[in-house]
Amino acid sequence: MMTDNQPRPRLALAEKEASTRTPSSLTPPTLQPMTVVAPRYYGRWISLAVGLALIVMVVHSMITNPNFGWQTVGKYLFSPTILEGLWVTVWLTLVIMALAIVLSVILAVMRLSQNPLFAGFSRGYIWFFRGTPVLVQLIFWYNLAALYPTFSISLPFMPTLYSGSMNDLITPWTAAILGLGLNEAAYMAEIIRAGMSSVDEGQQEAARALGMQKIQWLKRIILPQAVPFIIPPTGNQVIGMLKSTSLVSVISLSDLLYSAQAIYSRTYENIPLLIVACIWYLAATTVLSTIQSKIERYFQKGKRR
Repeated sequence: MMTDNQPRPRLALAEKEASTRTPSSLTPPTLQPMTVVAPRYYGRWISLAVGLALIVMVVHSMITNPNFGWQTVGKYLFSPTILEGLWVTVWLTLVIMALAIVLSVILAVMRLSQNPLFAGFSRGYIWFFRGTPVLVQLIFWYNLAALYPTFSISLPFMPTLYSGSMNDLITPWTAAILGLGLNEAAYMAEIIRAGMSSVDEGQQEAARALGMQKIQWLKRIILPQAVPFIIPPTGNQVIGMLKSTSLVSVISLSDLLYSAQAIYSRTYENIPLLIVACIWYLAATTVLSTIQSKIERYFQKGKRR
């Protein structure tokens, strides 16, 4: 019979092993290096292979199909008529966007104004120009002489300063700039209003507390902070306007599309000339996208610091 003072067999054996354990047996076991297995994305590779196969099929079809008329494309790609049309398209885009941005800033400030007359006018302008098709507006401006055959400038109780024919005033250029510029201003006004509204109200109140005039806090506080939010959608609008200028072909303004149409109306090679127009539209939008990316990176510098 075992008493409490006698060591138990297992305990005694453990004590014996501990007493005979050498120092080397106390060394912790060496960790084996782990093998890292890269994940295998089988679905990704399969989708890539399918996509490449489809691209090769489409490119092969485009190259071998004689109906594309690649020789005609090469012949007219740098044609003086096409290049003049491209210049008209680019020039119209720049002028229309400049007009639209100036008008949109005014409309956005009026929309955010506490004056109900200004806010109501801006709201009504945006409602009208966003609610009617731009092509209808363009044709309307081009036919404005049907409503007002003549126009005159005069002051009350004063002789007429100037009077002339509306047809002389509303040329295809004027109709294109007014029709597209006024319509674009309505969309840009909402973009700028959204950017200005993103600035904290507290900063505006602080600017007023410092005694700044409205023009000062708009120029020094609101717009610098709103511009990074305004640039991406503005870039989209510029690219959209570049393509929307093709609508001026309905009023016989010689833009890029109208120039292509003028050529294929004589040669009956519609598809090759339309491909020429698409190539130049793609080139122009690529340049605009690159400029937009550089401007975005410039205004993002402050945030990355």
